[in-house]
Amino acid sequence: MKNFTKSFSTLALLGINIMFFGQTIDTKSKTILDDVTKSYKSKKNSYFKFSYASGSSTQTGIFYSDNTRYKLKIMGTEQIFDGNKIYSISDEDKEITIAKPTENQVAFSPLSYLDSYKKDYNVNYSGKKTISGIPLDVIKLTPVKANGLKSVTLYVNTPQKKLIKLEQVSNNNDLAVITISNYKENQILSPSVFTFDKSKYQNYLITEL
Repeated sequence: MKNFTKSFSTLALLGINIMFFGQTIDTKSKTILDDVTKSYKSKKNSYFKFSYASGSSTQTGIFYSDNTRYKLKIMGTEQIFDGNKIYSISDEDKEITIAKPTENQVAFSPLSYLDSYKKDYNVNYSGKKTISGIPLDVIKLTPVKANGLKSVTLYVNTPQKKLIKLEQVSNNNDLAVITISNYKENQILSPSVFTFDKSKYQNYLITEL
């Protein structure tokens, strides 16, 4: 979710694939992904549920974001980014890690590829696929540099400007699938949604890196 020059815009209108420092970005894909990113960023806040499937395991998570902060809950772990630090809370282990984020951590969310594609991936439009009766645009991302992944495939509801599903294939061919549902936007959220209250975790081991 992280502009290109006027000359790029002109080329995009011509439908030409663009190459930046060895990176290729299909112009149809770029238009779709930029429209989705712009839509998300125009919202005061966003919320959705998602499922994460890997191997025979499927977990359900929830995600809140106001574009500068986020809260993620999945697999018994809660992660809060308050705009400054990331708080990773494990209820099972009763442990909390507090750290300044790296760029990748700040961007982490099921939507992170909407930003990272601009510099980290070759991007190609792969046609349409109907899922649950809805025609979705399919966009394939392959890493410019080795990052542990073979590919990432995004499934986009273009009229609604929403990312519906993504598939990650690792170098060892493991498949992870995130399916997003139950979108809500511009809600009235409690100020505490994106804050960490240390007083709630008095029996937890807290490590600050």
